[in-house]
Amino acid sequence: MPAPALAVAVAQFAPSVDSDANARLIDRMATAAADRGAKLIVFPEYSSYFVDPFDETLATHAQALDGPFVAALQHSAARTGAVIVAGLVETADDSRRVRNAAVAVGPDGILAVYRKLHLYDAFGQRESDWVEAGEISPPQTFELGGLRWGLMTCYDLRFPEVARTLADAAVDGIVVPAAWVRGPLKEFQWQTLLAARAIENTVFVAAADHPPPLGVGGSVVLDPQGVAIAGIGTGTDLAVGYADPDAIDRVRRVNPALRLRRFDVVPRV
Repeated sequence: MPAPALAVAVAQFAPSVDSDANARLIDRMATAAADRGAKLIVFPEYSSYFVDPFDETLATHAQALDGPFVAALQHSAARTGAVIVAGLVETADDSRRVRNAAVAVGPDGILAVYRKLHLYDAFGQRESDWVEAGEISPPQTFELGGLRWGLMTCYDLRFPEVARTLADAAVDGIVVPAAWVRGPLKEFQWQTLLAARAIENTVFVAAADHPPPLGVGGSVVLDPQGVAIAGIGTGTDLAVGYADPDAIDRVRRVNPALRLRRFDVVPRV
C-alpha cells in the first residue's frame, strides 16, 4: 500500500514585539491548520519577537530553548498533535547579540534546532550587527509522515550548498521560515529560489514568510518538481498542501540528478 500523504501547512503572519501575543496567534493558527488535517505547520522567521529596524530590544527579548516561547510551541503541538516549526530569537553567548534559530517542536518536545548560517548582510541590511551566525554543524532534521525534513532559514536560500547538505542527509523536504524583505524583484527572487531548491534537490519545500509591508508574502508548499501545491498571497493566512512520499521516488526515477552529480559540498573555514 502507498504511504499516506502528509498534510503540510504554511502559516503567514507578521510577528510583533509582544512575544506572548505572537505565541497566542501561533496557537490559533496551528489550531486552524490542524482542523484541516495539518501534521506539519511552518511559521515565519523571528516568530517569537520582531522589531523593525532592529535595535537593542532584540537581545533583551531573546529567549533560551527552555523559555516560555518554546514551551508555548510545545503546548500547541501537544494540543494539536502536529509538529510546529517557528523562528526563535534565541539567547546568545554575547549578551548584545542573539541567535536566529528555527525550532521544530513536537508534542513531546524539541525535534531539531537550526541556527541561521548566512546572515542578511545585503540589500542595505546588516543582520550581523545584531545576530550571531550559526556554526557549521550536522544538518538538523526530523522524521514525520514517512518523510525526513530538514531546516534552513531565509537568506540561506541564496546559497544552494545549504539545501544540498540537507539532500546529502537524505531529506525528502526542506522547511524554510523566512522574513523575506520587500524590494525590487524580491517577490520574483523568492519564488525562483524556492522552486530551484526544490527542483535541484528533488524535495518538497515548505516556506513561510512575513506578509507586507515588511515581507513579500507568498508562503508556499512546493512539490519535488518545483510546482506550488498550496500557497498564500499577501495576507495573514494559512495554506495546506499534501506531501506524498511516493512523489519523491517517482521524480527521482525520472530525474536522478542527486545520483548523477559529480561534486560534493565542502565547508569553508
